[in-house]
Amino acid sequence: MPYTPKRPLGSEAVTEGIRVQVEPVFLDSHSDVERGNFTFAYKIHLTNEGAMAARLVGRYWRIVDADGQESVVEGPGVVGQHPHLEPGQTFEYSSFCPLKTAWGTMEGHFTFERADGETFRATVARFYLACPEARAASRS
Repeated sequence: MPYTPKRPLGSEAVTEGIRVQVEPVFLDSHSDVERGNFTFAYKIHLTNEGAMAARLVGRYWRIVDADGQESVVEGPGVVGQHPHLEPGQTFEYSSFCPLKTAWGTMEGHFTFERADGETFRATVARFYLACPEARAASRS
């Protein structure tokens, strides 16, 4: 049964058969709102819906906070791993992102490599990091 994101702030994209789904959540217990420290977690679901196996070799994140401050994070693998996804397989992991503002966005890509050495970038569509107070204020 396919994974269905539960939060409207998440995202989903498919590139060359790799489906990337993201579910973000505000971590109140790891944040200090009065001091401007907001911590968000996000769960990534990577599913190979294509006909060929692929190995995740790298990640690239573009993070923008509510003040427009941008940061880039890139490196090998994810959470110390380089998952190999056969057709039909899913890999899930969780990570976190600290911000100095109550909301921000993340987007980027994962670099995958096929058995023949071909590489491609699987898009991570923009998703939103927002503490509940920021979401409530934006509705007023």
